[in-house]
Amino acid sequence: MHLSIFALGLLSLFGGSQAADNDTWPIKQTPYTDAVQWDHYSFIINGQRKFLFGGEMHPFRIPVPQLWEDVIEKMKAMGMNSMSFYSHWGYHEPLDGELDFSSGAHDLGLLLEYSKKHGIFVTPRPGPYINGELNAGGFPLWITTGAYGKLRSNGTSYTDAWNGYMSSVAELVAPYQVPKNGTVINFQIENEYPQQWTNQNEKIPNYNSVDYMEDLKAVAVNNGIEIPLTHNDISGYISWASDYDTVGAGGNVDVHGYDSYPLCWSCNPDQCSSGSSGDWVLLDYQPDFQRSSPSNPMFSPEFQGGKVVPIAGYPDGCADTVGADFRNLYYRHNIDQRMTAFILYMTYGGTSWGWLGVPFLGTSYDYSAPIAEDRSLRDSFYEIKNLALFTRVAQDLAKTDRIGSGSNYTTNPSVSATELHNPDTDARFYVVRHTDSKSDEAVAFQLHVNTSAGPLTVPQIAPATSLKGHVAKILVTDFPIGQDKLLYSTAEVFTYAVMDKKPTLVLWVHPDESGEVCFTDSHQGKLQTCDGCRDVQFNVTENGTILKFTQGPGLSVAFVGDIRVIMADRSGAYAMFAPTLTNDPLTPVNQTVLVHGPSLVRGAQISSDVMAITGDTVEDAQLEVYAPSNVKRVTWNGKPVDTKPTPHGSLIGRISGPPNIELPSLGPWKVQDSLPEVLVDYSDDGVAWVNADHQTTKNSKNDATIPYLYADDYGFHTGSFIYRGRFTGRADGVSLTLYGGQAFGFSVYLNGRFLEAFPGSPGTKVASGKLLLDFPVDTLSQNTTNVLTVIQDNSGHDQGAGGALSIRGILNATLIGSEGFDSWKLTGTAGRSEGKILDAVRGAYNEGGWTAERLGWHLPGFDDSSPSEGFDNATVRFYRTTMPLSIPTGVDLSVQFELSTPGGNSTTRALLFVNGYQYGRFSPYVNSATRFPVHPGILNFNGDNVIGVLVWAQSSNGTSVGVDWNITEARASSLDTHFDSKDLQPTWGEERLRYA
Repeated sequence: MHLSIFALGLLSLFGGSQAADNDTWPIKQTPYTDAVQWDHYSFIINGQRKFLFGGEMHPFRIPVPQLWEDVIEKMKAMGMNSMSFYSHWGYHEPLDGELDFSSGAHDLGLLLEYSKKHGIFVTPRPGPYINGELNAGGFPLWITTGAYGKLRSNGTSYTDAWNGYMSSVAELVAPYQVPKNGTVINFQIENEYPQQWTNQNEKIPNYNSVDYMEDLKAVAVNNGIEIPLTHNDISGYISWASDYDTVGAGGNVDVHGYDSYPLCWSCNPDQCSSGSSGDWVLLDYQPDFQRSSPSNPMFSPEFQGGKVVPIAGYPDGCADTVGADFRNLYYRHNIDQRMTAFILYMTYGGTSWGWLGVPFLGTSYDYSAPIAEDRSLRDSFYEIKNLALFTRVAQDLAKTDRIGSGSNYTTNPSVSATELHNPDTDARFYVVRHTDSKSDEAVAFQLHVNTSAGPLTVPQIAPATSLKGHVAKILVTDFPIGQDKLLYSTAEVFTYAVMDKKPTLVLWVHPDESGEVCFTDSHQGKLQTCDGCRDVQFNVTENGTILKFTQGPGLSVAFVGDIRVIMADRSGAYAMFAPTLTNDPLTPVNQTVLVHGPSLVRGAQISSDVMAITGDTVEDAQLEVYAPSNVKRVTWNGKPVDTKPTPHGSLIGRISGPPNIELPSLGPWKVQDSLPEVLVDYSDDGVAWVNADHQTTKNSKNDATIPYLYADDYGFHTGSFIYRGRFTGRADGVSLTLYGGQAFGFSVYLNGRFLEAFPGSPGTKVASGKLLLDFPVDTLSQNTTNVLTVIQDNSGHDQGAGGALSIRGILNATLIGSEGFDSWKLTGTAGRSEGKILDAVRGAYNEGGWTAERLGWHLPGFDDSSPSEGFDNATVRFYRTTMPLSIPTGVDLSVQFELSTPGGNSTTRALLFVNGYQYGRFSPYVNSATRFPVHPGILNFNGDNVIGVLVWAQSSNGTSVGVDWNITEARASSLDTHFDSKDLQPTWGEERLRYA
C-alpha cells in the first residue's frame, strides 16, 4: 500500500501538511492553577512544554522507604523526568476507619519528599481500586465480605468506605503539588474503569458510575488537589473523556489517557490470546486518541514496561522478550505516533511479599522491568536511557504535528519514516524503521528530509544509514543545541549539555555504523580523540560543516568550532550518564554534566573546583568526567579520584568495583511443630479462635452448607486458615469443597490422623478443590466427640469488583452417614479474631494463621530452641536460624534465597520469613518459583538476621526443604545499606502468647 503513503510523503517534502492548525487547540488548565496546563500537544509545566517520559513503581512492593530513593535515583539516571505510583487502599487502611500513612513503608510523604529532592515529576494513583495484580485489586480485605454492597459504584456503603482513605491521600499529596513548589503534576482517580456509558456508541450515560466518578473528583478537589485529574482508559473504550462527552453525561477528568500493552502482559502468551498484537507488530494509536480526546496530549498512563511472571512455567521470567530491542522499537514508535507523555508499567516491579499478590502470581513482581526485582539493572535500563535522555533535551518534541509517514521518505522501500514537525521552531524529527515492523533484516537507506536549507537526501557523503534488527531511529533536522543548531543528523542524538557556555553534544550509532551530522555554522572541524572511530571526515559546505564518522566500542571526540562532539556506539552510550546539578525537574542543559564509565551515576554536585559524583560500579572501571572548566578535582562516593586531563577537555581516572564477598552457610536450624491443632486434646477455647456459626452471609454466593464457613466473614483474610469441625458418633466420611484461589491447597485430618490433601491444580486457573473422603473406622470415636481439622492456604482474592468478593474458605462440608457437624471453630491471622492488627508496620498482608505465625516464631526477639531436621509425616513445622552479617560499608548487594526439595516431594509448601517479613512462597507442585530476592532493610547487612521457613508436607511421606542464599550481584555504591532498620522490624511481644 505504498502509493497512498507515498502521496502523504510528497505533501510533506514539498511544503504541504496534514497537521491541523495549531491555533485551533486551546491551552487548558484547572480552575485552581495555571502551573500545570495542557493542550493537544503536551503538558505545560510552569510555562514550559515537557515531553514526559516516566516510570511506575509501587512503594508497598519494596517495603523499605530508604530504597524508594534508590529506585528514584535510578529512574532519574535513566533519563526519566516523571514517575507514577499506586497507593494501596488495603495496605493503608487494614481495618475500616484505621488509616496509616506514617509507619514504615506506609509513609507516602517520604516518597513525595524523595521525588522533590531528586527533581522528578509525580502522578499519584490512589484508586480506590488499582488492580495491579494485587489481592482483591488493592481493595482492603475487610470490604470483600459483600457487606459494602456493589463495589466501584455510587452505593452509600461503598462510598462511605473509601471516603476517608481518598480524602487522606489527597490531603497528603496536596502540599507536594507543583503550584506548592512540589513535583506532583497529576492526580489519577480510579483505574481502567470504562463504565461511563451503558451504550458507548449512542452515548447513553451510566449514571451510577458517573456519580461515583463525580464523588471521587469532589473528594480530591475538596481536599486540596489543584492539578489536573487524570484517568487511564482501556483501548477500545472511551470513558471520562470530556471531548467525547458531547451529551453532558459528567464524571469526566481533565486529562484522559490510554493504557497500552502491545505485547502480551504475561510471560505466558496463552493468557493474552485476545489482547495482544503479536511480537513486533506496531499499533496505530491515532484513531483512539483522535476520537476520544483530541484536545488532550496523547498520553499513556501505562505503557508496557515488561511482563508479569505467572505462577507456573517461567521460573526465570521472560526479560528477553521485552529486552533492549523491544524498548528501542516500541518506545520510538510512541514518538512516531506523536505521544508526548507515557509511563512505563513497570519500571521497578518489586515483590508481592506476604499475601499482597493476586492468586495467579507468586511472590515475585519482577515484571521483567528495566530495574530488576533485586534492584540490579538490565540491558533494557540502558537502552531506555539512550532514548529518555534524548527526549529530555529535545524540547521541540513536545509540540509537533505528524506530517506524513511511509517508505517514500527513504531510498529503500524496506524502510519507512514518519515526519514530525514543530510549527513554532521548524525543528523536525524523523522516526525511521522497517516498513514491515516484524522484519529484522539488515538494510541501508538514505532519508529525504526537510530542513531550513531546503529538502535534502541524507547522508550526503557518508555511507547509507544502516538499520539492523528490530530497531528504529529518531533522526533530527534543525535541532537546537544551546545557541547552535544541527541542520541534520543521521546519528541519533543521545543528549547535550552546555558547559562554559559551549555545548557538548553526544551522538550514538549502533556498533560499527556510520553517522553524518551537519552543523549550521561553517567551522573547520578537528578530530581530537579517536577511540573506536574510523573514516572521520569534515566537509565545509554552503549549509554548514558536515562531520561523518564510523564508530565502534569506545568514545571519540571531535570539535566543530566551539561545539564538542562525543561519538559513541551503543555500548558507549550505555555507559554515559547525564546527571544534573540541580533538582529542577525541568533539567536545564546548563546545569548538566556528563559522566562515562560507571554502571550507574546517581548524582553530581560541584563545590569550588571539586565535582562530587555518586553512583555504583559492579567492577573496576574508567571514570571520565565532562564538566565546567573550573572543575579540577573529582571525588567518587566521597573518595578522591586520581584524575588527569585529556586533550578533549575531560578528566579521566580509575574507580574500583566491589570487594569479594561470600555469605556464610545458613544454619544451624531449630525446629518446632506448627500444627498442634490436629490433636484431639488441643484446646481451641482461646482468643485466637472464633465460633464459625453464621447462619447468613452478605456474600452473593450463598449456596453453601450452614453454618457459613467463609473465612472473610469472620475477619480472617490472608494466608492460612485452620478449621476444626466437631461431630459425635459414627460417620462414614466427608465431602469437602474449599475455595482458596488459584494454586491453593488444603489438608484434612481426623482425630489427629492425616487423611488426604488437595495439593492444588497445576497449570490451571481452578480456585476451588474437592475431596470425598472415607473415614478409617479405627480412627473414629463412636461415643465421644470427633474432630475434623481442615488446614488451607489462601492465595488471595481475585481482581475486579466481582472478583474481590470471591469467597475463601469452606463452601461445603457434608458428613456422610451422619446428621452433620455439631460445631465449627476457625482461626487465622493473630489479632483478627478481636478486630486487631498486631503488626502495624509489616501490615495486614504479612501473616496467616499457622501456629508459628500466631505465636510470632518468625519475629526477631522470639526465644527459640530445639534443633531438628526433616520429618516423615504430613504435618507443618517451623525452622528458624539467626545469621549475622557484616557487609562492608559502601557495598550494595542483591541477595536471593533459594528453596528446593532434595527428596523430590513436590507436594510441599513452604513460606520464607526474613526478620519477620514473609518474602517467599514455595510450592513446587503448582508454582515454579524457587528463588526469592530479599531487600536490604528486610535483611540486615550489619547485624543479626532471623530466618524462618515454615514447611507444610501434604503427603504422608513427609518432606524436607533445602534452603540456601547467594549474592546475585555486588556493587560498590554510594547507597547506604547500613541504615537503622529497627523501626521496620518490630520484635516479638508477649501479646502473641494469647493466640495459641
